[in-house]
Amino acid sequence: MSKTILITGGAGFIGSNFVPYFCAKYPEYNVINLDKLTYAGNLDNLKECDNMSNYRFVQGDICDENLIEQLFTENDIQGVIHFAAESHVDNSIKGPRAFINTNIVGTFNLLEAARKHWMEAPNKFKSGYENCRFHHISTDEVYGTLGNDGMFEETTPYAPNSPYSASKASSDFLVRAYHHTFGMNVTTSNCSNNYGPKQHHEKLIPHIISKALAEQALPVYGKGLNIRDWLYVLDHCKAIDLIYHNGKSGETYNVGGRNERNNITIVKTICALLDERRPRSNGQKYEDLISFVQDRAGHDFRYAIDATKLETELGWKAEETFDTGIVKTVEWYLK
Repeated sequence: MSKTILITGGAGFIGSNFVPYFCAKYPEYNVINLDKLTYAGNLDNLKECDNMSNYRFVQGDICDENLIEQLFTENDIQGVIHFAAESHVDNSIKGPRAFINTNIVGTFNLLEAARKHWMEAPNKFKSGYENCRFHHISTDEVYGTLGNDGMFEETTPYAPNSPYSASKASSDFLVRAYHHTFGMNVTTSNCSNNYGPKQHHEKLIPHIISKALAEQALPVYGKGLNIRDWLYVLDHCKAIDLIYHNGKSGETYNVGGRNERNNITIVKTICALLDERRPRSNGQKYEDLISFVQDRAGHDFRYAIDATKLETELGWKAEETFDTGIVKTVEWYLK
């Protein structure tokens, strides 16, 4: 008998890369994609699913408790893969409330509905629901910031510095509490910066590509020296699939690409790729458009993920390096 899995936020960047991959790989699962379709969700990114009989889209908000309970009851949901989140740091500085509601209250609603549907009492599953799992997707930003060396490990203490990362840290702790208090079968993954096809243009890489093609100034915070560990989105999707199916209940797995780059290097790499593929009509280089702007408030200096646990325990390995992934990404946006 096929089981139904609820994927939240599947019209967002990572979700819309994950859902087609997951539906195609597991035709025996019925997949319900619940997405609010905020500015960051885009159904055009799910066209691959149009002809998949095991896929269904539902527009709705994870903050809507009644809707969540109804989805669990009517569809007998037996697994959750939870992407839905407000995720842009700049937006969390301008308007934190949406982050508190979606990332904390929304996650709570999902956990509570799953607990009621799957469990009879703490540490006691209903018959037939023993293998139901809740997988929560989080971020490396919950760990705060790093100096020039060191990496975030699963044991790194939490030290979130923005309203966004504080709300994600809260959601991680709720997931943890449902495992330790109720014995719920949960896993969590904390990933580094994702990039690749279908990303919203507010994020660094698509933002720079679109500005460059419009021959507008390319804004770079501060001196462009902030460092991130870049993870190609499909590598992340494969990691989530692996953790959801094979991860150990109650465990957290860090997912990172081992591809540290500072922001100015990212921007210059994109400029060089565009110089080759779509040269400016005036013959000048895209790099000439770079403009340094005032740094973001509370801007974390460096993130880097140690993915050793995921690599050794579950056998995951990133297939793309930054140099191969950025070419695929730029070519997707040019198309």
